[in-house]
Amino acid sequence: MGTIGKKIPHDSAVGHVTGEALYIDDIPFANNELVVDVVGSPVAHGKIQSIDLGKARKIEGIVDLYTYQDIPGHNLFGPILVDEYFLAEDICEYLGQPIVIIAAENWQAAKQAKKLVHVQMEEYEPVFSIEQACAKQQFLGEKRQIKRGDVQTAFNETECVLEDTFYSNGQDHFYLESQAAIAYPGEHNELTIISSTQNPTETQQVVAELLGVGQHEVVSVCRRMGGAFGGKETQAAIPAMMAALVAFYTRRPARVVYTKDDDMKITGKRHPYQTHYKVAFTRQGQIEGLQVDFYSNGGAFADLSTAIMERSMLHAENAYYIPHVEINGRVCKTNLPPNTAFRGFGGPQSMAVIENIIEEIAIYLKMDAYDIRTLNCYGVKTNNITPYGQIVKHTILPEIFEKLAATSEYKQRYAAVKRFNEQAGTQLKGIAMTPVKFGISFTTKFLNQGNALVNVYKDGTVQVSTGGTEMGQGLNTKIRQLVADEFGIDYHHVKLMPTSTEKNNNTPPTAASAGTDLNGLAAIDACQKIKTGLIELASRRLASSEEGIAPGAEYIKFEAGHVFDERRPEEKVKFKELVVQAFQERISLGARGFYKTPGVDFNRETGKGNPFFYYTTGCSVAEVLIDRFTGNLTIERLDLLMDIGESINPGIDRGQIEGGIIQGIGWLTNEELRYQEDGALLSHSPTTYKIPNIQDLPKEFYVNTMKNPYHTINIRRSKAVGEPPFMLSLSVWAAVKNALSYLAKDQIPKLRIPATNEEILRRITQYTSKSQPDVTSTELEIPLVAAFANTEEAGEVTKVA
Repeated sequence: MGTIGKKIPHDSAVGHVTGEALYIDDIPFANNELVVDVVGSPVAHGKIQSIDLGKARKIEGIVDLYTYQDIPGHNLFGPILVDEYFLAEDICEYLGQPIVIIAAENWQAAKQAKKLVHVQMEEYEPVFSIEQACAKQQFLGEKRQIKRGDVQTAFNETECVLEDTFYSNGQDHFYLESQAAIAYPGEHNELTIISSTQNPTETQQVVAELLGVGQHEVVSVCRRMGGAFGGKETQAAIPAMMAALVAFYTRRPARVVYTKDDDMKITGKRHPYQTHYKVAFTRQGQIEGLQVDFYSNGGAFADLSTAIMERSMLHAENAYYIPHVEINGRVCKTNLPPNTAFRGFGGPQSMAVIENIIEEIAIYLKMDAYDIRTLNCYGVKTNNITPYGQIVKHTILPEIFEKLAATSEYKQRYAAVKRFNEQAGTQLKGIAMTPVKFGISFTTKFLNQGNALVNVYKDGTVQVSTGGTEMGQGLNTKIRQLVADEFGIDYHHVKLMPTSTEKNNNTPPTAASAGTDLNGLAAIDACQKIKTGLIELASRRLASSEEGIAPGAEYIKFEAGHVFDERRPEEKVKFKELVVQAFQERISLGARGFYKTPGVDFNRETGKGNPFFYYTTGCSVAEVLIDRFTGNLTIERLDLLMDIGESINPGIDRGQIEGGIIQGIGWLTNEELRYQEDGALLSHSPTTYKIPNIQDLPKEFYVNTMKNPYHTINIRRSKAVGEPPFMLSLSVWAAVKNALSYLAKDQIPKLRIPATNEEILRRITQYTSKSQPDVTSTELEIPLVAAFANTEEAGEVTKVA
């Protein structure tokens, strides 16, 4: 029997527990290895007037100091728009932007030198909020639009119209392994970069361009990451470039490892959003028209912000058919570190808006939001075309709604919540069911490709190399299962090798929930090429003239370590024996596989096309309890049901579902990014930034999946599961809003993201006291605490007004 559909443990599970699994900072130091640190900008926006490195150079153990003038190649880089400076040349655009690279014999010397670098700056007025950026017309990229029908006519002719502004704050990735890289110089210009990166190909490219060498001189390697969540898709580039520059000049290995504090201070986050919306609907709850204007805080440079905005726009309607739609998107340029990819890639921010709208329609109409959602849900045969023109094929969303409502006893509990709030004086309850329809594929067509190298050895074991990177999500485990099943051999006879650009070239990042789809299918393609020769050999070997069985490739099967002709299943040859014979007959036992996702194509100019191969869908029901005196939030129960096709590994998929929704709960309820007035991040450690803990988990947590008999197009009929569960956490936030509606009486309550205890208490006070003012948009988007001093450790600094 094969391993597909079985709960095979994560291939690094034992290593994680025992400490045997190596991360970059676990790699022993080479005898002559250097450590690398950086002096960043002391201000969020300003002009460099002078840099004095004299005192720092005199520190014992300092090998060298580098500025942009020492870069032999290109200083500018960027995954979409090439607009980011590796080392600031003239203008600094965010606090901590790299200015000087320090190469030292030890960390103590590097830290001492960092304090003695003298940077004289002329400080400019910074921009931190979306409102400030819009007022100054500071944007990254062009305005984008997706449009269908006539929203203005819908607004004019429909009975009910609501409009408002919605705010969602950012989120730190909080991966356990901080950004890290080691560069090893080789002969001539050769350089090997060991990097904690989701994108080895990009690391290879930016390092080669920085050093002014060909990409063939640089090898980028990643065995595993200690978490990433999108934060190492592009932002692993700067630490890799730091290490590479030092190794290039000194011809010695060089290591960069960010501290958790520095990592949180100077790397990008999930994008804060400010969204203006207007919706038209009937008194029965049917949505007729929707206009949304998304504004994201992109930070100082473009990074992936324009692509993230695109995905936000493509998920603006979430799981609902809306005939008249206008979706506009704009990325704002501010003086924060460049914001970047994060699980969901813009989808959570836009889905939060439409789910907020649904809750507000329900409150306005005094209806159950569940009824609004099911009324507007995408249909199976009708009302199944997205605003960008893609048909939502093979969906079972209506069935998921119906089944989860029954198994969670939603209607009975909704009534119970209403009764509770009529009687209780010190507590509030809320309940909500929200769906997710998440598109799977990169929205940039050329990224939808993968390659793999498969080598079969004479003892019947197999090595597999792909462009996919392992960050804890179980990609390597799934690919091992797929390859083992292709050859019909034991799972333990297959080994996934570290990802390396030497073996897998020009690969996309491991992102967009497409890692298994792209790399798994490429690996299968390679296996099938090898099997072609083995099958031809086996068909000859297993033929029998005496029994009248001629060679027939179509009858050859691989199973349980043997190969046989299904017409004579009792006659078997061991896989290992067949491999040895193939080698002796000079049949290739290695192959490179390739896969490109079919049918994806999206025209950005027209806003039409098929950006996704398929959709992963699901629903969740959350019931919450709120303490009216403290705003303390307790998740009483959480039920979720997902269509993930036929699972390759149910254990790993369940882990992704549970981890995704808990991380989403963190963004929605706990995780508050707080800044000083000068843009310095205050919540930059586990002591000040609150990720979910055991007390934040639901008291009752039910996770179930459904098989979709209509989904047949993907690898082993499976579906991607990395990102979609994150958005199911929106039911928790929606349940909080539902609870507040019982206090707001005839008002529609406002609620931002995150709905922290403080935010909830503020809203409770607002709706029970007429004197409580509303919260300003600037405070919502980037909370500032002026009383704290700037603790940025950037050495001796002179600021010139």
